[in-house]
Amino acid sequence: MTPDGMLNHIHTHSHFSRTDSHSRTHLSLSLSFSQPSKGASLSLQYSLRSIQYLRPPGPFPSIPNTDTQHAPHPHFIFIQFNSNTGVAAATRPTMAPPIALTLLLLLLCLISLASLSSSASEKVQQQQQVNPFTSRAATIRYWNRKVPNNAPHPDFLLSLLSPLPLSSSSTSNLFSPSFCLSARLLCPNTTLFLSSSSSSSSSPNSHFNSYSSQNFTNYATSATHGTSSFSTYSPDDNIPIDTFRRYGRDATGHNSSFASYSPEANVGTDNFTSYGGSATGGSAGFTSYADSDNVPNLKFTSYGDQSNGLDQTFTSYSAETNSGDQSFKSYGKNGNGVPTAFTSYGSDSNVIGSGFSNYGEGGNGATDGFTNYGFNGNQPENNFKNYGSDSNAASDTFKSYREGSNVGDDTFTSYDKDANAGSAGFESYGKSYNPSSDTFKSYGEGNNPNHQITFKTYFQEDNVTFKGYTKSGVTFQEYNKSMWTSNSTVAKINNKWVVEPGKFFRESELREENVMPMPDVKDKMPVRSFLPRSIVARIPFEAETVKSLFGLEQDTALAKAVDDTIGDCRRAPSRGETKRCATSAEDMIDFAVEMLGNDIVVRSTESPNGSGGPIMIGKVKGINGGKVTRSVSCHQSLFPYMVYYCHSVPKVRVYEAEILAVETKEKINQGVAICHLDTSDWSPGHGAFVALGGKPGQIEVCHWIFNGDMTWAVADRS
Repeated sequence: MTPDGMLNHIHTHSHFSRTDSHSRTHLSLSLSFSQPSKGASLSLQYSLRSIQYLRPPGPFPSIPNTDTQHAPHPHFIFIQFNSNTGVAAATRPTMAPPIALTLLLLLLCLISLASLSSSASEKVQQQQQVNPFTSRAATIRYWNRKVPNNAPHPDFLLSLLSPLPLSSSSTSNLFSPSFCLSARLLCPNTTLFLSSSSSSSSSPNSHFNSYSSQNFTNYATSATHGTSSFSTYSPDDNIPIDTFRRYGRDATGHNSSFASYSPEANVGTDNFTSYGGSATGGSAGFTSYADSDNVPNLKFTSYGDQSNGLDQTFTSYSAETNSGDQSFKSYGKNGNGVPTAFTSYGSDSNVIGSGFSNYGEGGNGATDGFTNYGFNGNQPENNFKNYGSDSNAASDTFKSYREGSNVGDDTFTSYDKDANAGSAGFESYGKSYNPSSDTFKSYGEGNNPNHQITFKTYFQEDNVTFKGYTKSGVTFQEYNKSMWTSNSTVAKINNKWVVEPGKFFRESELREENVMPMPDVKDKMPVRSFLPRSIVARIPFEAETVKSLFGLEQDTALAKAVDDTIGDCRRAPSRGETKRCATSAEDMIDFAVEMLGNDIVVRSTESPNGSGGPIMIGKVKGINGGKVTRSVSCHQSLFPYMVYYCHSVPKVRVYEAEILAVETKEKINQGVAICHLDTSDWSPGHGAFVALGGKPGQIEVCHWIFNGDMTWAVADRS
């Protein structure tokens, strides 16, 4: 008997088989022995191969008596397992070997079989670990029926299958925290609104190091002198819904600081209502608000409004955020003798819609400075309203607006409108990397003649307009009709968003020992699972229904993501594209089989290793011998449960490539790349042509399949 199986049967002709519930062994063995008058000699040769099989029905037979007849001449035995039944068959001369040698042979076989059982295949282990009464197991069985090629099921897709039991079919409790947890869904944390905290104003000094998962009502309200600091609020949270109501309101001579608010949050909804409002003297500093967030929905309502002599600084607001919306409503409004400084708003952000209203509006004797807004962003949608309007004796400066950004749409509505007896300077507006749609309305309109205004540099393309500036008292140092001249310094700006190095490449670069840049292929989506098809089929794929079932508040980041995903899924396909949004794993399998047939395999890049740096290409394998084929690529969408946007891609070649460290040449990743051979329908402004040159239809374009996305192709039989 072996540790994980039993001897099935033996009889006098040395026929035997070993079975358990998960493996089958192919064994070839030859044995020769002799029995001379003095001593004996033995030689043994064998080979083993383990493959899967199912246990045949019936009990284990007993071991019958064995022939003990001896023979003085050599015997040769060949034993082989049948590949379909797992039952061994032996061929030999009619004379049986001695019982001792037969037992020795069986002992050697059992030892070998025991060693094989410790290295069972990955697919066997997966099936052994799956509870057959779960939705995950049901999906695997469905997969095996639809794709009966016995190919291994990759971990990256198995990990997305629902862990729920088969009995779970109700859609009435999707908002339940316990259901969300057990189903691995993306649901808002309802406990966030159950409590609030406040800081007593009796002590002049108070300090918070870290705080999360609750709302905050009052901190350092009416504080007198002393200092208060807030180090970190809601760091690295998943789907946070944070509200900070008041900090430092009505304080006198008090110095307050806030180091970090909701950094590195995922699908966060943040609302900071009031900071330093109606304070007198002292200082208020905010270092970082929602930096490096993914898909944020951010609001900051009031900072330093109606304060008197409060020194205000804001260093960074939503830097390096990805794909979301943000707004800042009021900064230093109606302040008196207030020096205000805002260093960075929305810098290095990707596809962000942002709005800033009322900076220094109605201030008296204020010194306002804004260093940069929307610097180095990608496809920003910026809207800035009212900077220094209705101010008196104020000194206002704005250094840079959307400098170095890549395309997008921008509107600046009012700068120093109706201001009196002060100065206003705007250094640079619209110095973009690529053309955008820009509108600047009302610069210095309605000012008294004693208000000094300068505008240093304004870049204008054909889709940029400058409307409504005062006709007197304004000095334009540079007004560039076109920023894209041979002498322009703009073209030298290093905008990381234009085309990330390595995002697109030519097919010839997929060769062994070639060094090339690797883009960031990390999966940045939150962890979720598919819902069982039995549940998904009962959920209408409509935005309002989904938001209601999952308890998503309107005007939150996740609610907006639901709107966007359903909008993308309903969009008409591009010419030549066949697409489907897969709301269950079964949907994805069905679509892949419909497009490619039932002999298919799914692949993805193994990990994010190598992202953002140089890599060396190792061994390269063209799927199906590198022949032109068709594939189905599937990309994650942001939704409470897993949804994939899948589309059929014709005329491609798919490759697997080892990714090596440049210095050591050690393998660090296994990449999957797809090369599009027909680009004739692509836009001329596509990033691939910006990076590689050429025009639609002239060149092929390759890219990596990102970690978390996947591509299906016909199984490789080459």
